[in-house]
Amino acid sequence: MGLNFQEGRPIGLTRALLVAALAASVVLMTLYSNEGEQGPLHAVQSGAHAVLAPLGVAGSSAGALAEDAGAAAADSAASEETLTALRERNAELTQLLTQSEEYRLEAERLQGLLGLKETYQIDGVSGRVIGRSTDAWNQTVTIDVGSADGVESGLTVVGPSGVVGQVISVQPGSATVRLLSDPQSGAAAIIQSSRAEGIVRGSLSGQLTLQNLEANAEAKVGDVVLTSGLGGSYVKGLLIGTIVRIEGSAGDGSRTIYVSPNESTGALEEVMVVFDATGADVTPRQSGSSSSAASSARSSADALSDDDAGQDDAGDEG
Repeated sequence: MGLNFQEGRPIGLTRALLVAALAASVVLMTLYSNEGEQGPLHAVQSGAHAVLAPLGVAGSSAGALAEDAGAAAADSAASEETLTALRERNAELTQLLTQSEEYRLEAERLQGLLGLKETYQIDGVSGRVIGRSTDAWNQTVTIDVGSADGVESGLTVVGPSGVVGQVISVQPGSATVRLLSDPQSGAAAIIQSSRAEGIVRGSLSGQLTLQNLEANAEAKVGDVVLTSGLGGSYVKGLLIGTIVRIEGSAGDGSRTIYVSPNESTGALEEVMVVFDATGADVTPRQSGSSSSAASSARSSADALSDDDAGQDDAGDEG
């Protein structure tokens, strides 16, 4: 049973107290209205106001602070959401920019191949590099075109700036290309200005050298070196590179001529396999003094051609 603390209070006493309170209120209101501003009731009102006013200000300040804190919390949440959205958008824009740069660089490389194709009137098929060897003794790349695209062993391969190598083995959907820088590689070549003929060979370091030149053949730094087409190993008239250093002098049997390839194979991504290049025809102009060098170059080129044929047959049998 619940407790009821009002059960013992007399009803008459309660009514008497209410009547007394009403009467006191009426009396105080009458006195307040009749007395002046200096009266005692006005003085009590002023004192109470002075005591309670700071509490009201403090309550207002606390309310304002609470409102400000709530607004700050809402702004903080909104700012974090905005920052997250901005970060995501920034990541998207960075990815788009990266893709755009890749497309631009690819377009430049393909434009280089197209320019080379138009310059030399090349009939061929383009492909992408899909694999690279890591062995210095066997410097090759794998491309994504093969016999199904008309590619055959022995065909010349060019990059956007010049010759890069030769096809040595073929599968239906891919082919292996031996790079000019390979130690086993050799391309019959001709110095464009003097028409001196020789063989460009690779090395373990990847450096190209022009060998089998006549001792007195003219060669100087800056001379352009092209494929001569002797031996049939490479289509003739295609750009190999430029002579960058010569150790020794004409007439010195130990003269070494270094050639910088026009096409960097390290960054090679797209290539073209040459079926024919009617605009790349160069006819070596031979003088009596260079006929023996030309004969030596032809013999070396024929030997290279025979070696390549033997290696190709071995590769096909394998």
